Amino acid sequence: MTTSPAPRFDEWLDLIAERSAALRSAARKAPSDARIPACPDWTVPDLLAYVGGIQRFWAAAVAAGPATRPPSDGQVPDRTPTGEVLEWSAQSTAALLASLRAAGADSPCWTWWADSGNASTAGAVARHHVQEVAVHVRDVQDATGVPEPLPSGLAMDAVDEFLHIGFGSMDGWPHSPARVALVADEGRSWTLILDATGASAVRSAAGEGRPEADATVSAPASDLLLALYRRAPWDGGTLRVTGDAALVRQLVVWPPVD
Repeated sequence: MTTSPAPRFDEWLDLIAERSAALRSAARKAPSDARIPACPDWTVPDLLAYVGGIQRFWAAAVAAGPATRPPSDGQVPDRTPTGEVLEWSAQSTAALLASLRAAGADSPCWTWWADSGNASTAGAVARHHVQEVAVHVRDVQDATGVPEPLPSGLAMDAVDEFLHIGFGSMDGWPHSPARVALVADEGRSWTLILDATGASAVRSAAGEGRPEADATVSAPASDLLLALYRRAPWDGGTLRVTGDAALVRQLVVWPPVD
């Protein structure tokens, strides 16, 4: 397995700040009653409240340090908006960033993926939240009719994180053992190995060989990530599927995604 070149901790913090600002910028351009296509029961203010609540939750989790349980409601102050939602959202982002900076990248904390064997640290939380907020920026942009691709470097690291954390936390693959390759047009690729134990991902850099696969999905990294989050279709569009298309359809509906 190759080492995935990932942003450093301070770069993740910068991305959280930048993408959170982009979220609020997109929200200002949207009618307050605009619906989120990926979450049709939500309006734009609802999504801002959701993301801000996540940021306050992670701020509390990081501040608590090592723990076997997530923060209780009483440990997450002002998790629902009070006053003007955009201002409350900005305060939520500031609270998360302050908690992450105070802890430092290697500080252990509770995470929902602890059993996957991946790191449960403030740095891992920062990396994970980059993709959370970036995808929700796209959600608001979809609501305004002006969607933009996710930044390429962010998207490649987010795909890597999703495959290792999201798929890596799943229970056993309920179908015959199989392999699916995801190939980013930017040059990086991953092979998901699916079997009764669950899923593991093998990274490959540009120019490296990769394990044989039963199906291959190729696209720009932004579109791969959006498809993993079920914000983009796996059939048609920019995604190109070769090999066992039925296997890809099984993969699409396997993991639960918020």
